Amino acid sequence: MRLNFYEDPGHGWLAVPIPLLDKLGIIDQISTYSYMRGMLAHLEEDCDYSVFWAAAQRAGLKLHIRTTRTDNRSRIRGYAPFTPARARAAIAEASAIVTIN
Repeated sequence: MRLNFYEDPGHGWLAVPIPLLDKLGIIDQISTYSYMRGMLAHLEEDCDYSVFWAAAQRAGLKLHIRTTRTDNRSRIRGYAPFTPARARAAIAEASAIVTIN
């Protein structure tokens, strides 16, 4: 699985599909220091990234991480803070759209 890691001068985030966090059973372990936009969670590098990494390793996922760096403030900082409720709502909304189509 290929994932993107984004880094600005002060911090970094791993972009992970929210349904994958649900499948791994770790939605409730992700902090509000991470962000989300659409169906992607941007996991902060200090804690949430390692929670995901450990769960992915236990599940036997092979991860390939591509890093993108900027010298400016990342726009990720302006995304909505991650919450389990918001993540579950995004999953439910996506499921409803798929069901309708």
